Amino acid sequence: MKAKKSYGQHFLTSDSIAERIADSLSGTGYANILEVGPGMGMLSQYLIKKPKSYYAVEADREMIPILEEKFPDLKGHIMLSDFLKVNLNEFPPEAGSIALIGNYPYNISSQIIFQMLEYMDRIPEMVGMFQKEMAERIVAEPGSKTYGVISVLTQAYYDGKLLFSVKPGSFNPPPKVNSAVIRLVRREVPISDVDNRWFRKVVKQAFSQRRKMLRNTLKGLVEDPSFFLDQEFNERPEQLSVRDFVNLTKRILKQRELESGSTGL
Repeated sequence: MKAKKSYGQHFLTSDSIAERIADSLSGTGYANILEVGPGMGMLSQYLIKKPKSYYAVEADREMIPILEEKFPDLKGHIMLSDFLKVNLNEFPPEAGSIALIGNYPYNISSQIIFQMLEYMDRIPEMVGMFQKEMAERIVAEPGSKTYGVISVLTQAYYDGKLLFSVKPGSFNPPPKVNSAVIRLVRREVPISDVDNRWFRKVVKQAFSQRRKMLRNTLKGLVEDPSFFLDQEFNERPEQLSVRDFVNLTKRILKQRELESGSTGL
C-alpha cells in the first residue's frame, strides 16, 4: 500500500521501534488504549496484546479492511474518522480513561495535542511519535528557543518526557526530518487552576510576538497602563515558567474585575 501525502502518511517499518513505542505506555491508570492513525497495523500488533481494551481512529478508508484482515478481533473497534473531529466522550464506547498513542501525522501533530487537552479529563496518558522539532517544543523548558505556546499549555496539565529519537530510515516513505517519541502523563494536580479560556488567551497573546516584552504584547488585555509598570512585564514570554503564566493570568483577571467594577459594567 502506497502512503498518501494527503493523510501525512509515513508508515513505520521497524518492528523494534514499534514494540518500543508500545512498551512506552505505563500500563497503569487507564482502561482503554486509543491508537490514532494505525495505518497497516505496525504498532497495533503490539498494542492489541496489552491487557486493555483497544480501539483505533483511522481517516483512510482503505486502511480499515487491511487492519480487519490482519486482526479479525478489531471489527467494531476501528472508527473511520478524522481524529480531530471525534468526540472522545463518546469514543471509545468503553467506560473509563484512555491512553492515547500513535505514529501521528506530522501535518496535524500540534492539533492532536490540543485535542488531547480538550479531553484531558479522560486522557491520563499519551505516547506518540512526532517530528523531532515538535516533540522538543512540547517538552521544552523555559528559556529555550523551542519553548512556546504548546509547551506552556501542555505542561500546565501534563508531565512530559522525550523518550528516544527515530531516524527517517525507519519509515516508508522516509520523512525529510528526524522523529522522536514522547510520553505525557497527566499531573495529579494541574499547575493551572485558572480559567482555561483566559489562560490560553494570555499565553497565545504573549507568544504572538515572542521577541517583544510582555508590556507590549499584553497591553490590550487591561485598560490601566500603570498595570504594566511591574518588572515582570519587562520579560519576554520564553522567560516565564508555566506557574508564572498562571499567576499572570490571575493578575490580569483580577485587574479586569476591578476595572469592570469601577466603570459600573
